[in-house]
Amino acid sequence: MERMTDAPAALAQAADRARPNDYDSFAEAYAAQNEDSLVNAYYERPAMLALAGDVAGRRILDAGCGAGALSAELRDRGAEVTGVDAGAAMVALAERRLGDGVPLHVTDLRDPLPFEDGAFDDVVASLVLHYLEDWGPTLAELRRVLRPGGRLIASVDHPFVAYTLQEPRPDYSATTSYSFEWSFDGRLVPMTFWRKPLHAMTEAFTAAGFRLSALSEPQPDPAARELFPEGFRDLSTRPCFLFFVLEARPATGADG
Repeated sequence: MERMTDAPAALAQAADRARPNDYDSFAEAYAAQNEDSLVNAYYERPAMLALAGDVAGRRILDAGCGAGALSAELRDRGAEVTGVDAGAAMVALAERRLGDGVPLHVTDLRDPLPFEDGAFDDVVASLVLHYLEDWGPTLAELRRVLRPGGRLIASVDHPFVAYTLQEPRPDYSATTSYSFEWSFDGRLVPMTFWRKPLHAMTEAFTAAGFRLSALSEPQPDPAARELFPEGFRDLSTRPCFLFFVLEARPATGADG
């Protein structure tokens, strides 16, 4: 029989295991998979970099930087990168990878950002917004730290996938959550995402002071065809993520 004194610790451990979206609990495994997986290394990151274009000399905030894979690519292309992430373990991995040249902060994107107004030319938000039910406060902060004319480059779960391929299938026009489990190193990790219809996404961007410049549904890197023959066909013929490039309008809201 388990001793009563062990019960609080056991309950705390169970609660920790059940907490959704706790990347710190599997940071090493996630970072290793993210490094060279089909979806991340041969689809999402190349698409983000292509949309960013020539970033030499640009001040870029990596909002939700994780272990620093995208930050490293941007830095190597000449950008002045700063990263923020809610997970202390993920930031520690990013520090190990990026060294002292990239300032990193443990910051939840639902909270105020520790930067001055107009501090950045670009913000990249790679697969992070779909963790948030309400995009409004986060987008307002991202707009605040961007200079007028700066860009927000964001990727999210494609709404078609979220509503037609994931269970349950609610009203498309409603903002709803869905939960599932990822498997990393033989353990199941609970995740919860929020799905929005496309019009709700664009309305949130507009309300926060952004103008849509580009909407992209890219193809994966052709190099993945030989490396992941089965997955490549699925990824090149079905929607996965949706990519936005948004311009920060002047704070007055005038089109200028």
